[in-house]
Amino acid sequence: MAVLVYAAIKSPLAQPRNLIGGHMISGLIGVACFKLFGDTLWIAAFLSVSFAIAAMLVTKTLHLPGGATALIAVIGGEKIHNLGFLYAVVPAGAGALILLIVALIVNNLSRDRSYPEFWL
Repeated sequence: MAVLVYAAIKSPLAQPRNLIGGHMISGLIGVACFKLFGDTLWIAAFLSVSFAIAAMLVTKTLHLPGGATALIAVIGGEKIHNLGFLYAVVPAGAGALILLIVALIVNNLSRDRSYPEFWL
């Protein structure tokens, strides 16, 4: 995630819509897959990543680390599982928002860099 927003700032995958939306959508999907298929973790794991990728493509919020966000919702352990759907907001959404704020500051310190390319 950091590589995209600090090193590949012109990439569509690094823009705020993709960063925030990709993580939150993937988090929701990961939690849903765990709730539906958590008794068989390998099924929940591959379905969460697959559905997260499909949902990000449909919503035009593709962000590659979003697949990991969905997977962590499934294999993250009891503390993550106890968060339920709140996981999509905190830590996934909040973490992405904090990264975005820092990226806005760091990437706009120099006149040679401008971030983001677009918001929505």
